[in-house]
Amino acid sequence: MSQHSFRDTHAVCTERFAIELPSPDELVIALAGNPNTGKSTVFNALTGMNQHTGNWAGKTVGSAIGRFRHQEHSFTLVDLPGTYSLLSQSADEQVARDFICFANPHATLVVTDATNLERNLNLALQVMEVTDRVVVAVNLMDEAKRKGITIDFVKLQAELGVPVIPMTARSGEGLNELKEMLWKVALGHVTPTPKLTTYSEQVERAVTALLPQVEPLVSGVLRSRWVALRLLDGDESVLQALEQYTLEHPRLFSTGDVVIPS
Repeated sequence: MSQHSFRDTHAVCTERFAIELPSPDELVIALAGNPNTGKSTVFNALTGMNQHTGNWAGKTVGSAIGRFRHQEHSFTLVDLPGTYSLLSQSADEQVARDFICFANPHATLVVTDATNLERNLNLALQVMEVTDRVVVAVNLMDEAKRKGITIDFVKLQAELGVPVIPMTARSGEGLNELKEMLWKVALGHVTPTPKLTTYSEQVERAVTALLPQVEPLVSGVLRSRWVALRLLDGDESVLQALEQYTLEHPRLFSTGDVVIPS
């Protein structure tokens, strides 16, 4: 897990993403989710009228940033573009991936649709590979009830290893519970322990072989396992983003010292 301080998070938000934060104690929450999960409704329910829209720095991708208070703390909520994955090449997906990876938000909220949970959890599992500080909101519980869908939230939370909050954003159901959990995770009062995906034996062997080379380069910045997996994927956009955004190693991987096992 990345170990940047509050100051580092604020510096990256300001310098790399052109997001101005009102105070040094501001808690930054990334809001992620598939399209059509009610993510924008969750954003509006949390921030009310205290929000503004624009474009991400240097991109034509739209951005929305809002603020709310809870437990005498101020939060900046960064609404990431709706996306199905962090692994593709579209501008929307790259923006979402780069913010979660490099801005080091104090928590990442992944909104899912209770009526389409299996598909939506793919993104949550990907986010959990990048950061521990994840909260999953299962939205549209009213729709699920109408369709006769029931969810065992105790089991789901145990399977994921991160807090899971059922809610219906349009009616405000579950909103206070969500704010409380975001506060607890952001300040470390609750420490999620995500259950990471286990891949094939061949992939896991290759990851194990890569980790000793990757760890010294990204320690304290990114999860070594996630970087190793992206190297195995040959995802050049991730390598370019690493070189551009990593503060401690701005020329990361430029020397070609990392050898990818066959």
